[in-house]
Amino acid sequence: MPANEAVLRPPRLYALADLGVLGPERLPAAVETMAGCGIGWIQLRAKGAPGALVVRLAEDCLRRLEGSDARLWINDRADVAALLPLAGLHLGQRDLPPAAARRVVGGGIMIGQSTHGDAELAAADADPAVDVVAVGPVFATTGKASAEPVVGLDFVRRARRATRKPLVAIGGIDARTAAAVLAAGADAVAALGALCRGDLEDNCRRLLAATGGR
Repeated sequence: MPANEAVLRPPRLYALADLGVLGPERLPAAVETMAGCGIGWIQLRAKGAPGALVVRLAEDCLRRLEGSDARLWINDRADVAALLPLAGLHLGQRDLPPAAARRVVGGGIMIGQSTHGDAELAAADADPAVDVVAVGPVFATTGKASAEPVVGLDFVRRARRATRKPLVAIGGIDARTAAAVLAAGADAVAALGALCRGDLEDNCRRLLAATGGR
C-alpha cells in the first residue's frame, strides 16, 4: 500500500496514452497536453513494445510532467515501474499477480488491476496488493485487439457495492457516456480512443467537462 493514502483518490478522468494509437514520436507530447488540460492520472500503455523504448518514453513523459499535478502510471511493466518514479502500475489478469508485482515495485507505488467479472472483482477486492480496482469493458471498445465481453453499467453498480477500493471503469467510454458511468458508482472513468483519436485538446476538454472536471 502506498505510504500516502491520499494518492489513492482518483481524479474523475484517467487518461490512457496508447503507443499504438499515438506512436512513439507523439506520445510524450500527448501526455504533456493531457496534463496541461488538467488530467490528473495518465497511464502509459505500450503493449508489446521493447523494454528500451518503454523506458525512454516513460522517462520523457516524466520530464514533461515535472511541475504539474499529473501522476504517471504504466501498464503491465513492473520492471519499468521498479526503475522509475512512477505513481502507479496497472495489471491485467494475464500479467504478474499483484503480490508478485508488489515485491518488484515496493510499497511506494499504487497497483491497479483489471477485472471483468464477479470472481475477479472479489479477488482484487480481497488482495492487499491491489489499491485500485478497474472494471470493464463497460461498453464495446476498439482499444484492445482481444477485448473481454462487455460488462455494462450493471456490473459497475455491482462492483461499487462489492468494494470500497477506488473503482475505475474502462472500455468504450466517451463524453456522451461518462456521466452515466460515474453515476453508476465509478470513482473515475478511463478513456483511450475518446482521447487519443482526433483532436487531443478538444477531446480532453470534452471529457473533463463530461466528468465534472479533475
